[in-house]
Amino acid sequence: MPEDLFAKARAEVLRALHDRYPDLSEEVTARVEVSPARAAEHGDMASNAALASAGALGRPPREIAGALCAALSGSALFAAAAPAGPGFVNLRLRPEVLRGEIGEILRAGGRYGESARGAGRRVNVEYVSANPTGPMHIGHCRGAVVGDALANLLAKAGYDVTKEYYVNDAGAQVEALAWAAYWRYLEALGKPVAAEAFSKIAPGGLQYRGEYLIPVGAALGERYGDGLIGAMPEPAEGAIAVIRDFAIGEMMRAIREDLAHLGVVPDVFTSERGLVETGAADAAIERLREMGLIYEGTLEPPKGKLPEDWEPREQTLFRASGFGDETDRPLRKSDGSNTYFANDIAYHADKIGRGAEVLIDVWGADHGGYVRRMQAAVAALSGRRVALEVVLCQIVHVVRAGKPVRMSKRAGSYITLRDLIDEVGRDAVRFTMLTRKADAQMEFDLDQAVAQTRENPVFYVQYAHARCRSVLRAAVEMLGAEAVTDESLAGNPLETLGAEPELAVMRRLIGFPRTVEAAAEAREPHRIAFFLYDLAGDFHILWNRGREDSTFRFLNADRPGETRARVALVAATASVIRAGLNILGVTPVEEMR
Repeated sequence: MPEDLFAKARAEVLRALHDRYPDLSEEVTARVEVSPARAAEHGDMASNAALASAGALGRPPREIAGALCAALSGSALFAAAAPAGPGFVNLRLRPEVLRGEIGEILRAGGRYGESARGAGRRVNVEYVSANPTGPMHIGHCRGAVVGDALANLLAKAGYDVTKEYYVNDAGAQVEALAWAAYWRYLEALGKPVAAEAFSKIAPGGLQYRGEYLIPVGAALGERYGDGLIGAMPEPAEGAIAVIRDFAIGEMMRAIREDLAHLGVVPDVFTSERGLVETGAADAAIERLREMGLIYEGTLEPPKGKLPEDWEPREQTLFRASGFGDETDRPLRKSDGSNTYFANDIAYHADKIGRGAEVLIDVWGADHGGYVRRMQAAVAALSGRRVALEVVLCQIVHVVRAGKPVRMSKRAGSYITLRDLIDEVGRDAVRFTMLTRKADAQMEFDLDQAVAQTRENPVFYVQYAHARCRSVLRAAVEMLGAEAVTDESLAGNPLETLGAEPELAVMRRLIGFPRTVEAAAEAREPHRIAFFLYDLAGDFHILWNRGREDSTFRFLNADRPGETRARVALVAATASVIRAGLNILGVTPVEEMR
């Protein structure tokens, strides 16, 4: 894969720094960065080298910046280097360097932007993991998109990524699902029971009343007839366990379909019930006990609202406070049953046992209080070798015409993922969910998501790609198919590309590999969406310039050299847009209708 141009620039700056100040330590030079300039008028790149080394050298940053600029004169990369501000160095690339990157992009094709930063480290990204008690909803959607795009991004950056879904199919919620499915089963057999009356026989009441369980009840009736009914309306002995497993299977089938509709296909599904039934939770507790991290004791009552797992009695406790948590945590209740935390420990132990070197969990923001205890458990289980990172996704509000959208009748209490996709399309859902940082609340505007304007980011980016493709199709007619292949275009002379709108597109393109690496390291896939929007804006400016000024037309039979150079720039732009959209899981459309 070609070396990132920013990495080349950093190497050049470091060479100049060492030439002037050969005694600088690696600890100092490791802090040297080269990043995009804040404004085009300042240059293409900027470096903090003078600021990073001033303390060690005992010299003013501006003095070091001036010396660096002198050392960089005559560089093969930089046309100019100038001190700026308190000690930054602004760098302007030679136009031939920018033009040379177009050939690199075309030769790399879809691999452009790939990085070895991950060095093949095994990363497990677990996301969605909704309880199989109802349809996927808008809250699950954001976590699904963020997790999937993050996994794609990490793979692009050279990590060995596993996408995983943790099926929460143990505990009280799936027992409640079983009873609700039984209620719909009675209804399907023509023996309905009023909800209020049924709530009296169902442990915990009738919790799930959405219409989505009607087909589950009908399917139960088709398979079992009335064989699951005991003394009406009570279920037959053992029937609830049968219904529970059946209902979980049906709900997971629907969840998989909804995820596939969103373009999300996990590599692994892990069952919480399976871990419990195989004794994995008990084994994890015993493993911690052998490490001296389990004891029997009574916790002090926490301040404020009491959590569900606190009891004023002696319990089996994990020494989470020794691994960064604010208190120790219960693994077994006073009745001897495991807490949810114990099951989650078993699950993360399972992921560590499968060889994951980095664990990334994508959770809803309401789980923020759970982060430190889970990180403590992973640190203990792995001997601090494996880190758990948690990406928290804030709530999404759906609006139309500035007003909240009514809740889904089928689900009974929320907007379903399938309804949202059917309304605006998969691409709009995925891209829009990535136009904010995951931990920022957002409004999903249904009107904006289908608008054909600049304010709709997915339309704006896809339109840029479609425009690129229209130019390339026309170029095939003018120049012939062989002249418009990436290989052929990569060899074209590009000296005629020098106007500011053309240079602006090239400056943006060269930032893609660095954006991929930075976004992957920060675990922020929304940075790719922002990059694509900015690149689309640069390209639309170039497109409009060609419509206003005939000398800027992409295709001009009277100027074949300029035509081939601009077609190469267009092809490189399309290639980078496709690469970015592939990370986001969004379709790079060929034409807009």
